[in-house]
Amino acid sequence: MLSAESAAIVRATLPVVGASLDEITTRFYGTMFAERPELLDGLFNRGNQRSGEQRRALAGSIAGFARMLLDRPDERPDALLARIAHKHAAVGVTEDQYVIVHKYLFAAIADVLGEAVTPEVAAAWDEVYWLMAGALISMEARLYAQAGTRDGDTWRRWRVVERREETPDVMSLMLRPVDGGPVPPALPGQYVSVRVLMPDGVHQLRQYTLSGHGDDGLRRITVKRVRGGDQPEGEVSSLLHSTVREGDELTLSAPFGDVTLAEPRAPLVLVSGGIGCTPITAMLENLAATGSTRRVLVLHADVSESGHALRSDMERLADALPGGERVFWYEAGEASGRDRAGRMDLTGVEIPEGAVVYMCGPLPFMRDVRGRLIAAGVAPRDVHYEVFGPDLWLAHDA
Repeated sequence: MLSAESAAIVRATLPVVGASLDEITTRFYGTMFAERPELLDGLFNRGNQRSGEQRRALAGSIAGFARMLLDRPDERPDALLARIAHKHAAVGVTEDQYVIVHKYLFAAIADVLGEAVTPEVAAAWDEVYWLMAGALISMEARLYAQAGTRDGDTWRRWRVVERREETPDVMSLMLRPVDGGPVPPALPGQYVSVRVLMPDGVHQLRQYTLSGHGDDGLRRITVKRVRGGDQPEGEVSSLLHSTVREGDELTLSAPFGDVTLAEPRAPLVLVSGGIGCTPITAMLENLAATGSTRRVLVLHADVSESGHALRSDMERLADALPGGERVFWYEAGEASGRDRAGRMDLTGVEIPEGAVVYMCGPLPFMRDVRGRLIAAGVAPRDVHYEVFGPDLWLAHDA
């Protein structure tokens, strides 16, 4: 809980701090990486740095956490914190790195806001930072303990036993631990980090959903090659697509992620767009493997049928469920059978009463579908979503 004195100062200064957060975080990252370039080697995602997504996510999470401390002082914003803690654990963030971030972040605040940062203002925002950092450190310590480590080193070598071409831009890799040991447990919807050495000698990490499993301890990740366009080309996805073959080895983290199946009796609506089908497919695989009799409505949108990765898996698994039903939409296509043409439109789709929703896909797509589902009677608290990359939605909604 924020002290009364600090709460009053944070409330008074939140508008000016919030308005300056983009400039503050830009200054923060620029200075920190100039003085500590090693942090870009195997920790920070330089693709997200180039696009500005990490900067916007950090700014939003700080402002969102401060607002929640003020609006609900007796509650800890665990939804916001858990999302961040799982992302941090997946890349191996350690307690000492919070001290480094604090140093450069507060130097950037002082540089940008100047004389407005009085000792009292600095102390109040310092309290906000360490409340947030302390909660995250505690959560991450528990996640590391569950993964069997105390220092964030959950890395392990895995061998590619099969490569499957799902679409021209999507491949799946079936993996087995090199050491022959047991496969760590994972919940449907969780992801792992893949650590690769780039041609310039810098390690980069990317998170990929565990999209399925096989017999004899196999795990599957499904990787879409990011080709650029209005965003930078995906350097890691491109490298994996161009170089990884059967027999190669990859370094993976333990599984993390807080968007996993719950509410075992409620009807389910599983919604995906594009490569967002990966956690949905993992959830369907779990439901089929456990003989679930829940009503499960699977809704997927894609550009075309040929570009729909894991389509055959989604069809097979949904059809195997006694209460399963599926509807797919394709922008470039015609209505055929259970497939529909155009963008996802819930007209004529019966949403089960009391349904719990899990979504994954591009943010504009999820925002649109979330609104349609709420209009159809789904409670906002029952809509859960996964974002690939920095979460630019949760902090906005905080």
